[in-house]
Amino acid sequence: MTLRARQLRRTSTPAEKVFWSRVRNRKFSGHKFNRQFVIRYDHDIASCQFYIVDFYCHARRLIIEIDGGIHDAQLEADLLRESRLIEMGYQVIRFKNEEVLFNWRSVHTRLEEVLK
Repeated sequence: MTLRARQLRRTSTPAEKVFWSRVRNRKFSGHKFNRQFVIRYDHDIASCQFYIVDFYCHARRLIIEIDGGIHDAQLEADLLRESRLIEMGYQVIRFKNEEVLFNWRSVHTRLEEVLK
């Protein structure tokens, strides 16, 4: 799973690159973010799953997902994944690629509100 996360970091989308450039090194209100972060989900004693989230702020248990066109095709799977993460005590917010690329002010405002 760690290898897959590393691969995803190397092949970030343009929107993920922009988001990362704005939040890395505690640039965003002093909050630390990780990218392509692995979260373990133990749904029963016999097995577990791993989720790789786009961005994660540990101090706030906040997951940020940047959604591109592929997410339209996998909406049901994304909703299940999100509900499991919420069940585990995480907060999940989603931004569309276009928002990050062309409307950073809106993303900034929403993220600021969530992190207060």
